[in-house]
Amino acid sequence: MAKTVVRKNESFDDALRRFKRTVSRSGTLQEYRKREFYEKPSVNKKLKSEAARKRKAKKKRF
Repeated sequence: MAKTVVRKNESFDDALRRFKRTVSRSGTLQEYRKREFYEKPSVNKKLKSEAARKRKAKKKRF
């Protein structure tokens, strides 16, 4: 879990911005969205292979 300590004379908006940055860097939100709903293993496998296919095609273009 990301943790942010509010510094002395720091506005709430600045602390919130730092917290959001640490959360996005740690990947907490991505992990939450990924696990929000259960995906069957077959669907998970299909999505993974499709992503690999897209990465390969993109790599081939550049």
